[in-house]
Amino acid sequence: MSTALSAREFEMRFRTLIAENRGRVDNFGCVKCTDCKGCTACTFCTSSAKLLRCHFCSECSGCTDCSHCTTCENLMSCHHCTDCEDCSGSSYLVRSVGCSGSSYCFGCVGLANKDFHILNQPYSRQEYFQITKHLLAELR
Repeated sequence: MSTALSAREFEMRFRTLIAENRGRVDNFGCVKCTDCKGCTACTFCTSSAKLLRCHFCSECSGCTDCSHCTTCENLMSCHHCTDCEDCSGSSYLVRSVGCSGSSYCFGCVGLANKDFHILNQPYSRQEYFQITKHLLAELR
């Protein structure tokens, strides 16, 4: 096998690899995952796709190193998040997008290293739980 690789051949083989990976539905190294597709090294996840090292997640996609998340997309190292997208290193977020290093945020966008926020506004711990309890009841 020759070590020389033309740019054209590289591009063709690279596109083939991407197409093969996109269509991958097998799970690798997963334990007790149900109705999951293309997940790797996950445990007890359900109805999810393309997760990596996630645990107890449900209806998530594209997440890495997350646990106990529900209906989330593209999270990294998040825990107990619901209806979130593109967040990292965060916990207990609800309906938040693009947050990092934050916890207990509800409907927040783009926050970093913040706690107890609703719609990007700070609240005391007590206020946060009172307001979100009421909001969650209404939104359901």
